[in-house]
Amino acid sequence: MSRIGRAPITIPAGVTVDVAENNVVTVKGPKGTLTQQLRPEMIIEVGAGVLTVSRPDDEKTNRSLHGLTRTLINNMVVGVTEGYKKTLEINGVGYRAAIQGKQLVLNIGYSHNVVFDQPEGIVFECPNSNTVVVNGINKQQVGQLAAEIRAKRPPEPYLGKGIKYSDEKIRRKVGKAAK
Repeated sequence: MSRIGRAPITIPAGVTVDVAENNVVTVKGPKGTLTQQLRPEMIIEVGAGVLTVSRPDDEKTNRSLHGLTRTLINNMVVGVTEGYKKTLEINGVGYRAAIQGKQLVLNIGYSHNVVFDQPEGIVFECPNSNTVVVNGINKQQVGQLAAEIRAKRPPEPYLGKGIKYSDEKIRRKVGKAAK
């Protein structure tokens, strides 16, 4: 039995979870509403303040989907109560970020500014010119957008210039001077 899959999800106060036919799960909370279509093979049961996920049999596909289904529902519950946040740091001479309206404008060494539009459900913050915070209730969407921003100028190992996650460690190389 999957250790992650069999763990019950406690539903906090102020959060409602509805399971429609074909396992369409809707989670409503103080920060918003998330809806996701999950695999119809999984058995999702909502009790008094607790949600459990079980599988019909021990086939390989059902075993692999068991923990995944439980984790996706748990991410939805955490998203509507606390939300998700990714912090990016920008390192480099002249590199900076700014918010103009609903757009994130990055000056990261190209001949033009790199502009990201703020999608529905995502909020950009710039506490200072070298930090970007991506907030939202959908974990997948927050992580994907943060990865796209980082991909515009990934950190390089010699000088450490580029965009990196705040908890990321860059392995530095010495360069020609080491010889």
